[in-house]
Amino acid sequence: MANRPVCIVAFSGGLDTSLAVIWLREERGYDVVTATVDTGGFDADELAYIERRSKELGAIGHHTVDGTTELFDGWIRHIIAANYLKGGVYPLSVGVERVVQARHLVDFARRYDAVAVCHGSTGAGNDQIRFDVVLRTLAPDLKIHTPIRELGWSRQQEADYLAEHGFDVDPSTTRYSINAGLWGTTIGGGETKTSDGVVPSSVYPATADPNDAPAEAQLLRIGFENGVPTTLDGEALDPIALLRRLDAIAASHGVGRGIHMGDTILGIKGRIAFEAPAAQVVLHAHRELEKLVLTKWQSLVKDQVAQLYGLFLHEGRYLDPAMRDIEALFDSSQTRVTGEVTVRLHRGSAQAVATTSPFSLLDASKAAYGEETGLWDGRDAEGFARIAAIQSMLAHRATEGDDGASS
Repeated sequence: MANRPVCIVAFSGGLDTSLAVIWLREERGYDVVTATVDTGGFDADELAYIERRSKELGAIGHHTVDGTTELFDGWIRHIIAANYLKGGVYPLSVGVERVVQARHLVDFARRYDAVAVCHGSTGAGNDQIRFDVVLRTLAPDLKIHTPIRELGWSRQQEADYLAEHGFDVDPSTTRYSINAGLWGTTIGGGETKTSDGVVPSSVYPATADPNDAPAEAQLLRIGFENGVPTTLDGEALDPIALLRRLDAIAASHGVGRGIHMGDTILGIKGRIAFEAPAAQVVLHAHRELEKLVLTKWQSLVKDQVAQLYGLFLHEGRYLDPAMRDIEALFDSSQTRVTGEVTVRLHRGSAQAVATTSPFSLLDASKAAYGEETGLWDGRDAEGFARIAAIQSMLAHRATEGDDGASS
């Protein structure tokens, strides 16, 4: 057991968390243990580098945890069920990962009998709230250190501090903060600090510039079972492998880039660039499948509740019991969301062009939209239309006066 108190650091090996390790050791007298919870944003070489970086910075221990399955099962599958896009564009690419990471911080704190935990969030962004809410809920006894928030330094000042302690920093990290995960990547800093800054194409780490993408479109078939993506072009894959393969394919066609402007948890406006190729394709395909198999009332109720769910996710309210209630509704709604959607990828766009399901409500043998139907005849339709018009007609009369038209 170390003689000094132990602090567990949520560690990515980047600028902010590298500074945190040095600052906790040198300025606060802690022995530091670093924990990297991989939620799909690192490859093997990056994870090896992160471990080396931790040791170089003086941490007494380092742990890597694969959190991708936990992330998908706990949150991504519900985001898919919700068809949720914040502001109509952004699929909450990385914010939902913080609960997974915070939970493991607490687990390691208990294992090491630590007295504190640390994350690298700033004092202006959303992640500080997400981390803090989960940590205070699960472990109110632990002290939470946030050196980036506490110091209020610029990224250049952080780099200078590390350089003073003998550690080089990639100059690109002083301009942009990039967070990658299974459900997408966010890019902050640089041009995103203003509403009119145009993010250069070169900043997006994985997607092709749509102008340089293949001229020929590609068709993909995505199969769903109970709302979960399970096949790609007929091949059965676990959801994580499917998302990763789909990410690579869609990214090659320039699909998934976007800019999101919205309200931060603290009440100011914020802007980020993001790329989420698989998320964009899956959400689009899933929504089209739901249109085929759900009733209009199911869709209406679910869409309204989905807005609350997405807001709660964005604001870090992961552990509120209301979230489990909403997820139960989502689970019920997905029991017939099984089928296959064909998506056309072409130069930045993803378009659903065909949908099939054993639970299709478009029963061609009994009803064909716009044609003859066996479910009613013309007299039924005429009577329905007459009744459907009554309330609008009465409201019009009350407002405009009776014009003598026959009822």
